[in-house]
Amino acid sequence: MLCPKCQADNAVQAAFCDQCGARLDKACPNCGESNRYGAKFCLTCGQTTTESVTTSPATVPGVPAPDTYVPKYLAEKILASRNKLEGERKQVTVLFADIRGSTKLLEKLDPEEGQQIIDPVLRIMMDAVHKYEGTVNQVLGDGVMALFGAPLAHEDHALRACYAALAMQEEMHRYREKLGQSEESGLQIGVGMNSGEVVVRSIDNDLNIDYSALGHTTHLAARVQELSGPGEALISGSTLREVEGFVQIQPLGPTQVKGLSQPVEIYSLFGVTTARTRVQAGAARGLTPLVGRGTEIDIFKRLVERVSAGRGQILAMIGEPGVGKSRLVHEFTRHQLSSDWLVLEATSVSYGKATAYFPVVEMLRRYAACLTGSSTDASGRSSLSRRSQRSCPANQRNASRRPSDSRASWWK
Repeated sequence: MLCPKCQADNAVQAAFCDQCGARLDKACPNCGESNRYGAKFCLTCGQTTTESVTTSPATVPGVPAPDTYVPKYLAEKILASRNKLEGERKQVTVLFADIRGSTKLLEKLDPEEGQQIIDPVLRIMMDAVHKYEGTVNQVLGDGVMALFGAPLAHEDHALRACYAALAMQEEMHRYREKLGQSEESGLQIGVGMNSGEVVVRSIDNDLNIDYSALGHTTHLAARVQELSGPGEALISGSTLREVEGFVQIQPLGPTQVKGLSQPVEIYSLFGVTTARTRVQAGAARGLTPLVGRGTEIDIFKRLVERVSAGRGQILAMIGEPGVGKSRLVHEFTRHQLSSDWLVLEATSVSYGKATAYFPVVEMLRRYAACLTGSSTDASGRSSLSRRSQRSCPANQRNASRRPSDSRASWWK
């Protein structure tokens, strides 16, 4: 192999010239694979190794380009895996959201005034999607189309979509309060979701993504969104099967959807349950009897006796995935503790990576709900403040300990 710099002859497998040190191979601009100098096409992906200037597709006026609103860490993940994703079937949840009644709202407004109203709402929608690592596929004027599960694969894609929809509605409530608008006449959004298969066709350097839906996945999601009223989030039956036990829904019954011959089961999404694991979600429907765990149950009982005697205990449970750690913790906290014991649980979840100290925040939020019977942040903060003052060691120095005041912390 001749060196392009000094023309010295080198071994075929050489990566650098043994005379001048010049690099003899060339990285493919498409996949990064190393190719011999002078190669016209990559030996791995077959694309040309010649550097070319990529041009972005024409943008729609007023619609931001994806690389301007996708968080950097998500953009890096998408671009790093795009070569593996193109042409691949993905099981995803499609989410559509838009401003209800926007046509009437913008009818008498100047375009710039209308943009000042629309842009903050679009940002609320996109921030909620990105919080749960979804991808905004299209910005559709006064709404967005988003995918969960592609191009970033997530086993809990449907649950992430539901959480994002609820986050949108919650943030819109705060936005209306900020503008001084009422719930009846203020800005409202409608959200619709459906789960199914899509095929990733291409991902450009500027994060523009082209998807082709198999069947009616995307079509049905759009139709479900059209059925949603102001401030409402609707899901299809296929999405509910993925999230049952984790969310609170209201069945709307079989609904005739435009373009489909048969009615579709539609559900209104209005909240979440306390379940964070499959075991917790399955407990609502009933679990099979626990068999063959006598040794573990005996350990739990000894721990309870020690705690009741005033000696605090910490239990670390370690095991391979799928051996039943979550089920054991569930059985212990639900059936081995006295009813007057306070149990606080915190679970690490995949979508909580973007929130600092998520398990601790979740545990404190549940504690506040136990004290007040309300999950609102204001009442929770007030109750936690009063409780922390009463729990200060200086205030409890002369207080007597009772078994029912014992607290057990369980880490998993």
